[in-house]
Amino acid sequence: MKTFTRTLFVAAGLLLSAGISTMAIAQSQSPATLDAAPAKQQSRAQQLMGATAPKLADLTDNVLYADIWERPGLSKRDRSLVTVAALIALDRPDQLRSHIKLGLQNGLTRDEVIETITHMAFYSGWPSAVSAVSIAKEAFQEEGAR
Repeated sequence: MKTFTRTLFVAAGLLLSAGISTMAIAQSQSPATLDAAPAKQQSRAQQLMGATAPKLADLTDNVLYADIWERPGLSKRDRSLVTVAALIALDRPDQLRSHIKLGLQNGLTRDEVIETITHMAFYSGWPSAVSAVSIAKEAFQEEGAR
């Protein structure tokens, strides 16, 4: 039963993370805020996939970011740390890039990101960690350029 639950959790995580390329910005654009705007601005999820997969974009906005990311059980900083670790393990470079940037906005330090990558090398594999270092380096450079 424990293995089944773990497998179900991993599958749910894969479904939620699949196709959410560079959508960390969507978290800061809640649908309620967007509705109040005079000219309705689309969320990042709507921009990236709304025309092709409107239901997935809607679930991203209204379930993933407006509900899951807002639950009180974990801080956004901790959610970012868990998400970065999961994306390293799943070898999802596009999502990792945006979630490292979001993690830095949510209070993670560069040292914590690098320590997470180093730690995950032993659980998710060396190649995933090496790729994650390159992605983190780019994210840090972009953050420093702002």
